[in-house]
Amino acid sequence: MLIFSPVTPGQLSALLGFVPIVAAWIYAEYLEHRKNSVPVKVRHSDVNLVEVGVEGLEAVKEDDRAVLIEGGAVQSASPRSRTSSASSPIFRFLMMDEAFLIENRLTLRAICEFGALLAYFYICDRTDVFGSSKKSYNRDLFLFLYFLLIIVSAITSFKIHHDKSPFSGKSILYLNRHQTEEWKGWMQVLFLMYHYFAAAEIYNAIRLFIAAYVWMTGFGNFSYYYVRKDFSLARFAQMMWRLNFLVLFCCVVLNNSYMLYYICPMHTLFTLMVYGALGIMNKYNENGSVIAVKIIGCFMVVILIWEIPGVFELVWSPFAFFLGYTDPDPSKPKYSRLHEWYFRSGLDRYIWIIGMIYAYYHPTVERWMEKLEEAEVKRRISIKMAVVLTALTIGFLWYEYIYKLDKITYNKYHPYTSWIPITVYICLRNVTQSLRSYSLTLFAWLGKITLETYISQIHIWLRSGVPDGQPKLLLSLIPHYPLLNFMLTTSIYIAISYRLFELTNILKSAFVPTKDNKCLMYNLITAVVVSTVLYSLSLVFIRLPQMMA
Repeated sequence: MLIFSPVTPGQLSALLGFVPIVAAWIYAEYLEHRKNSVPVKVRHSDVNLVEVGVEGLEAVKEDDRAVLIEGGAVQSASPRSRTSSASSPIFRFLMMDEAFLIENRLTLRAICEFGALLAYFYICDRTDVFGSSKKSYNRDLFLFLYFLLIIVSAITSFKIHHDKSPFSGKSILYLNRHQTEEWKGWMQVLFLMYHYFAAAEIYNAIRLFIAAYVWMTGFGNFSYYYVRKDFSLARFAQMMWRLNFLVLFCCVVLNNSYMLYYICPMHTLFTLMVYGALGIMNKYNENGSVIAVKIIGCFMVVILIWEIPGVFELVWSPFAFFLGYTDPDPSKPKYSRLHEWYFRSGLDRYIWIIGMIYAYYHPTVERWMEKLEEAEVKRRISIKMAVVLTALTIGFLWYEYIYKLDKITYNKYHPYTSWIPITVYICLRNVTQSLRSYSLTLFAWLGKITLETYISQIHIWLRSGVPDGQPKLLLSLIPHYPLLNFMLTTSIYIAISYRLFELTNILKSAFVPTKDNKCLMYNLITAVVVSTVLYSLSLVFIRLPQMMA
């Protein structure tokens, strides 16, 4: 097996971290098997338990059952485990404490599975185990595949929802969760196909889809914080875990820059800005004037950083070590390290604020819709027809005068106009009660794993072969059969993406407690210390042969 790039300290530290976890998991599975392989009579007879001298085990099971604390600690009052429960989880792990390993067996299994999938990422993208092929675009095939998916989805996953509005208690369902997940799903399919087939002619549409994702970041986060008023450290940590857990390990294992996965830093930034806007003086959020001031403040911050020359570099230059990016392709023009971050974040610098505004007026719009649905038929139809005609007219004008521009010119207008087609889509998608209640659950399912499909595509569907390289090639498992290869790689890619989605949530539940800030801080400090130790050892192992040569 040929490896295309030298091993880095980060990659070696990841390997050093995963090896003992794999060993611990195997041992935990052995312990679990040994426990379950005890004869039934022995396991269920109190007399036999006393005779073989393991009555303490039953006492642990029934009276002092161990409780798995989020973060990995196990508490038990039994004499056998009282001493070990007083120790830290990391110490118990290093000592291979049997009770601890059994209690955390599923977590260890999830970590090992996650590590195995990352190893598959590396094998596909950084070795010659599998081949590669060139991208090719055929409009007929592109449209055929996409519309075929829509037809299959409509036949197999069409669903009518009967959820009630949390604001009015009626079946209004304006911009409901099913609808937004479906929206993300059908956009993500086009986004991925754009990359796979190199469909350059829909570049402007892809820019719009990314703007819609960022709009949802503003809309969804504002809705949550405004309604739930949960600005806790645990909630913040869960957000950051969801957005950055997978991408962090991809950066380490594949030696890539954070900005290669630009969607992740973009969503992280705009999530933080929504969190900050509503979190500051959050007890006054019920006051409409305060919200107006906060939204105006958000606009002013964006104008200051992105519109005034020199300010962007001043603000972000201290963070260039993880927001910087340089394309290794020698044919590409060389820009400053922060150019990619400026370009990506600048394209959608305003749309997250528009999402916040729409979220704030969401209950008001629902009340309007409620009144409209209760109006007389003639008036209701007239108003809806007027909305449809207005939306279509505005959408047509945007398409003719903005969308059709070449991509360089379009990018200049995009930050100021992307809200127009998004608003048109929202109006048309929600114009009737029937449309609001329908969804294609296949697209909604895909919409839940957009982050995983976005990250995974670069390594197990496409490939670059080098650190920080753009994925200009396709992964080839069946050479010379492009459609069969597309079918196989896509199936594996979607299955792995969904499993990564599940593993991210499983591990989040294990390591990010919801109501224990002390445990959360302990887990964070432990992660930093362990990472530092592993990285230091990796540096020694890599440099030692060079020093001895």
